[in-house]
Amino acid sequence: MKKMTLCLFLLAISMTLAAPLKAEEVKTKHAGLTLNAEWITAGDEWKSKPVVLMTHGTLMHGRMEIMEAMQTLFADAGYSSLSLTLSLGLDDRHGPYECAATHKHKHTDALDEIGVWLTWLKKQGVEQVVLLGHSRGGNQTAWFSTERHDAAIKKVILVAPATWSEVYAVKDYQERFGMDVAGPLAASKKLVAAGKGKQVINPVSIIYCKDSSATAESFVAYHGVEPRMHTPSLLGKIQVPVMVFAGSEDTVVKNIEQYVQPMANDKIKLSILEGADHMFRDLYAEDLVDEAVAFIEE
Repeated sequence: MKKMTLCLFLLAISMTLAAPLKAEEVKTKHAGLTLNAEWITAGDEWKSKPVVLMTHGTLMHGRMEIMEAMQTLFADAGYSSLSLTLSLGLDDRHGPYECAATHKHKHTDALDEIGVWLTWLKKQGVEQVVLLGHSRGGNQTAWFSTERHDAAIKKVILVAPATWSEVYAVKDYQERFGMDVAGPLAASKKLVAAGKGKQVINPVSIIYCKDSSATAESFVAYHGVEPRMHTPSLLGKIQVPVMVFAGSEDTVVKNIEQYVQPMANDKIKLSILEGADHMFRDLYAEDLVDEAVAFIEE
């Protein structure tokens, strides 16, 4: 009984002495829109360590399950993080993007917004940043890293980053929506070429949304030919060390290890988590963050 009392006393003392975990929603303005992000600082000396700037996947948000899990695990390991929610053209957006909304956003809008939040972090006194992206956000993070490198960026972590090929894109559109992408793509490109890129096409199936509506430039941005959508093609152009995580059971981004493995070297690292799917749930998230922390600390 005395032993149990002592243990409880020591636990209470440790909880009292531990720095509280601070989590809050923060906001900033960009292009006439309010952007929001989940901000977690870990400990009183958080500025002495790199901060992880995180970008989510397709049509999702900064508080989706995998992002929330990684933020918590990074905080437990003593690392602060900022998980942004891409606006996708909407003001102060929260939750998954609704297909009923007109798509006025472009894949590359994320590059601007990552840059906005990187600047925000530097204004908080952050000197070292690790960029992290999941799925499509992994491609956007890699793309940002190749074209908009900043001295504050020390490392890049890509979790199941998106891959792309024209053949697969055409096949996927046909299987998903039961029609050839060539028709709406040609119509959209014609409008863009005529300076009418902001004209709305309705109905049109785009990304995961069947019979939705979208501007011509939005459709071209997501369904046009763009080799930079293939994340492995960007890895060699990133100036800082990169770590790519793949799940052996991922059915969304398949076989990324086949692309990355031949490129692996001292600068480009690959970790395949056996049994993990695209969302790296539960213990897989713990393994992922453990390896990510070890990579950050190298």
